Amino acid sequence: MALGDLTKQIAEQAIRNAVNPPAAPPRPDNPGAAMLAQVQAMQKALKDDEELLVLFHAGGETLRVLQFFFPSWQVAVLIGIDPDRSVTRVIARADSLQLVCKVAKVLPGAAPARIKFVTPR
Repeated sequence: MALGDLTKQIAEQAIRNAVNPPAAPPRPDNPGAAMLAQVQAMQKALKDDEELLVLFHAGGETLRVLQFFFPSWQVAVLIGIDPDRSVTRVIARADSLQLVCKVAKVLPGAAPARIKFVTPR
């Protein structure tokens, strides 16, 4: 290939890219938003006599999550109660959380607990 042809080809490519820029690379998945969407979808599908139990295990501790607070989509604060009924908070990277979610029937006459969600603005 002659030097003139190579220069012409590079110039044509530069003009094509200026007129039609290449597509932006896809955004990386947002684990915080994906986790929130999954838990919300599970809770939305519940019947009136059911509640969603979301459990988080770390070390020897188990937390029943009652609220998700995301100060940013990368950081999750799980607020709930431990087996001793103490209010407990876990602060973790959203992409490192592993949760156990299951549907449970509510005792007759009791109101089902609903998980609350606070997201970044």
